[in-house]
Amino acid sequence: MNPMTEMTQDFSLIALNGKAPRIHSSAFIAPGCRIIGDVEVGPDASIWYNCVLRADVHRIVVGARSNVQDGTVIHCESPKPKRPEGFPTIIGDDVLIGHMAMIHGSILEDRAFVGLGAIVMDGCRIESDAMLAAGAMLTQGKVIASRQMWMGRPAAYARDLTEAALEDMRAGVAGYVINGRFHAEALRGQSQD
Repeated sequence: MNPMTEMTQDFSLIALNGKAPRIHSSAFIAPGCRIIGDVEVGPDASIWYNCVLRADVHRIVVGARSNVQDGTVIHCESPKPKRPEGFPTIIGDDVLIGHMAMIHGSILEDRAFVGLGAIVMDGCRIESDAMLAAGAMLTQGKVIASRQMWMGRPAAYARDLTEAALEDMRAGVAGYVINGRFHAEALRGQSQD
């Protein structure tokens, strides 16, 4: 057997507590991913190499055309006495999440952007067309308003995003949809060798 063939099967979809991941047929799941529990991945979304999406204590949703780039970890927070609804992680449509990000119990609205290595903590919200810069840490309960960019550790408002920056973000989403299809096709081709 060709070693590349084995790679095409090297991801895990694990049911837990009676809930199994639900992956749309057009989504791309790369080798090395671990997707556990109550996770939903929408149409044309892409979950890249070696990501972990662990919905063991609440749910995770990844919307249509959103991409979760290599090495990212996504989790959620269970219900607690002071917060009985807990913190699911809800990622809208057309969201860009850079390599090695950590998203925990937060909401990323449609067209949000999380930069490389950034951290988003419980109860945070990144509104539509807003950006958390690379390496930034958005501390618990913070909200980035639409069209704002925040940066730093802890993250704070830096500036408003220009229309050109928003267009770049949209182009990035479209590029990842196409790239996901290329990778899926290449992996299918390897498995037929």
